[in-house]
Amino acid sequence: MSGGNDQTPAIEHKSYARVGLLGNPSDVYYGRTISFSLGNFWASVRLQPSKDLVIVPHPTHDLVHFNSLSHMVSRLQSEGYYGGVRLLMAICKVFHNYCKETNIPLHGENFTLSYETNIPRQTGLSGSSAIVSAALSCLLDFYDVRHLVKVEVRPNLVLSAEKELGIVAGLQDRVAQVYGGLVYMDFSKQHMEELGHGIYTPMDIGLLPPLYLIYAENPSDSGKVHSTVRQRWLNGDEFIISSMEEVANVALEGKTVLLEKDYLKLAKLMNHNFDLRRRMFGDDALGALNIEMVEVARRVGAASKFTGSGGAVVAFCPDGPSQAKLLEDACHKAGFIIEPVTVIPSRLNEIDLKTLSSK
Repeated sequence: MSGGNDQTPAIEHKSYARVGLLGNPSDVYYGRTISFSLGNFWASVRLQPSKDLVIVPHPTHDLVHFNSLSHMVSRLQSEGYYGGVRLLMAICKVFHNYCKETNIPLHGENFTLSYETNIPRQTGLSGSSAIVSAALSCLLDFYDVRHLVKVEVRPNLVLSAEKELGIVAGLQDRVAQVYGGLVYMDFSKQHMEELGHGIYTPMDIGLLPPLYLIYAENPSDSGKVHSTVRQRWLNGDEFIISSMEEVANVALEGKTVLLEKDYLKLAKLMNHNFDLRRRMFGDDALGALNIEMVEVARRVGAASKFTGSGGAVVAFCPDGPSQAKLLEDACHKAGFIIEPVTVIPSRLNEIDLKTLSSK
């Protein structure tokens, strides 16, 4: 810690992993999605006022000290080159530039940023954006500008920070993490072009039935084949365009289904969502391990689909606890981790709610 303001209380914020329940991946195709905050995993960021501006490397995730060359190479092969330092730096830059462009005044004090995360890597649970989202909350409070940055805009800032680093993603994850709870999102082209963001509608988390998270301890077998879906969509491929519209309609129908608590229909929608994705992307792009997670659940009659782009699966047992026990046994036998889903309620405070645009 760089001296100066060490006695000033630190600011800490958590941001949770997220599950795309219905509609993904249509969020990047002017579609609709329903997502929720997953309380099982989170990232936390701590901002301590300090003399100099310091970004603290995480002792595990930003490792630069190795036992040997082979240790380093092994580490890079399993974890990749990047930890959270670059994410923290990117959101600081994006936040600074946004405030400058929108004439939001920032005081000249400095700070030290550090982070922790327990979100498993490569599981499609949005671990990177959780770090960025938590850091943005710290910055909003440190500079006392939360009331000046609309909630709807904040997911765009998180996404912009990740785009700075070449991370390809959509707004869905960031909306779920900024809003918290269960959120229905409409990313229609009209909304995106007129507002610069989608229309985001919080829903009661009590509408959700018991759900389960399935993931692999070593998700290295995720899809290794580059998908052509995005380019085909841009090229006007009618099959991709109509299929993606169908995925978006799964979320639209899902909103009504949840409000009515029609859980048998929810199970069908979850399965249909995955089937559409599989049809568009193909098995090679999805990866054998990811597909097997879905199939393990389906073999016992559970509904299942990816939580994101692969790496983890969300499952629902419409037949209740006895089916859930079958699912648990099947996952253990297949070598997958399974745990009940914990949903975190919306964490927007009074200041945040005042910044929401009137609908």
